[in-house]
Formats: sequence, structure tokens, C-alpha cells
Amino acid sequence: MTSTTAPGTLDYDSADLAEYTDSLILTRASRHEDFDTLSFQEKAGPQFRRAQIRYVGSGATGNHEGDHRTIPSRGFTFSNMLLPPGGEGPEHTHHDVEEAFFVLEGQVEVGIHRDGKVEKRTLGYRDMIVVPAGVPRSLKNTGDVDALFCVIIGAQKPQIPTYPETSVMHGITRD
Repeated sequence: MTSTTAPGTLDYDSADLAEYTDSLILTRASRHEDFDTLSFQEKAGPQFRRAQIRYVGSGATGNHEGDHRTIPSRGFTFSNMLLPPGGEGPEHTHHDVEEAFFVLEGQVEVGIHRDGKVEKRTLGYRDMIVVPAGVPRSLKNTGDVDALFCVIIGAQKPQIPTYPETSVMHGITRD
């Protein structure tokens, strides 16, 4: 790859085809494990420390349009989440968009919440779950190694999720 242009920003019709093609490729070596984007959640406990590794768009965690390593979203976001052993993703709801998780390494326990009840399922290598818009969910790494999984969100720029009263994040601010 020889392109130094920000990924996905060249015009298909006018750019050199080789450079255009290179601009569509996002390598593992060019990714960044961002432990800061969700660090506000650590106010509720150290188990909420995890990293977002962005590829397409900003995910649902905030404003990362300045991250020139990503391809701008045109209809969905794609990232990896690195969840340390015992790490958790707190209960929250995406009201406007479905969210899919595809496990690459380790295992992830996914909880689906309703009326104070939680149904949990453990996903492993190459397992996937798709959570519809409006359905509260949570995550936990119940294994003894880092869990790495794909996170696909079905919108160009989803709304910031909310934390219901049953979530440990309820009332915690991003500042």
C-alpha cells in the first residue's frame, strides 16, 4: 500500500485506480486501541475499561470524525471492541439502530434486558448476535483472555445510547 491519503476519501471517478484501491484498505497495523473513548464509564468501576478499535465511522461512542485512520461512514459503523477478562459493557439502549456483535477471540456473555430481567448467552469464536433498536443489552468477558469482537452499528452516525435506571451507568456523565 502506497497511499498516504485518508482512507476512503478519494473520488472513484478521478483518482488513480491503484491509489483509490489502496485508500479503501484498513490494516491491523494502522489501527489504534482507544481506551479513552469509553473511559468515562470507569467512574462506575474498573471493570468498564475497554478499547474501541475503529475502522468505519465513529461507532456510537462520540465524535471521532478527526480520526483520519478510519473510512468515513456512509451507512454503518464498524469497529472492534477489546474487552479484558472480567471487563463489562454496561446495560444501555440504542434507540435508533440495531447493533451486531461477531466474536473473533475469547468469549463474550451478552445480556438482553427487559423489565428487570436479564437473559444471558455466551458467544465464542465466530458466534454472532444482532440486537434490534430499542432493546437494552449488556456485555461481559467471562473468560480468562481478552475478548475481541466486531461491532457493527446500522447507521452512519447513531444517536448516543441511553442508560436506563437499571444500568450502573445511569446518571454518569461523559465529562
